[in-house]
Amino acid sequence: MFERVETPRLILRKPVHEDAEAIFLRYSSDPEVTRLLGWTRHSSLQATYAFLQFSDAEWARSPVGPYVIESRQDGSLLGSTGLAFEACHCAATGYVFAKDAWGKGYATESLRAVVDTARSTGVTRLYALCHPENLASTRVLQKCRFVCEGVLRKHSKFPNLSQDDLCDVVSYALMFTQR
Repeated sequence: MFERVETPRLILRKPVHEDAEAIFLRYSSDPEVTRLLGWTRHSSLQATYAFLQFSDAEWARSPVGPYVIESRQDGSLLGSTGLAFEACHCAATGYVFAKDAWGKGYATESLRAVVDTARSTGVTRLYALCHPENLASTRVLQKCRFVCEGVLRKHSKFPNLSQDDLCDVVSYALMFTQR
C-alpha cells in the first residue's frame, strides 16, 4: 500500500535490486554527500547491495521502510528517504540527496510526503536526528514543522567523520494526534 508515494515532482518508492548502481554512483559513495550521515559511505557496490538487503528486511517487518526518490520529470534517481519504525507508534526518518539535487526543494517535498505516510500508518511520534553542522537539513525539518527537542550529547557516531568518536545530535520531532 505504501510502496509508492507520489508528489508533484517526485516518486518515492521501495528500492529494488536494479537500483544498486544508481544509488552507489549518485549519492552513497560521495564523500561530500555522506559526510554528516549516520551510515558509512559505500566504498563498493557490495555495500549498496547490503543496504538493499537491509531495505527488504525493513519492508518485511514494517508497513514502510526505505524509499528511493526519483524525478517524475525524467525518472532520474535523486536520493533516498523513508521510515524506520521503533514501534507501531514511533518512527525515525531522514533523507539524502545527490549533490546536483541540492537546493531545489526536493528534501522538503519528500519529507512532507513521508510525514503524510507516517500519519497514515498510525505513527504518533516521528523524529529525526541531525548533526549540529547540517544546517540545510535543520532548515528542511523546521519548514516541515518539526520541533527541536534539544541536543543529545555524545549520542551518535558519524562514521564518515570519525570511526570512534560519539557526536552530539540535535533531535527534532513531530507529534500527531490520532483521528
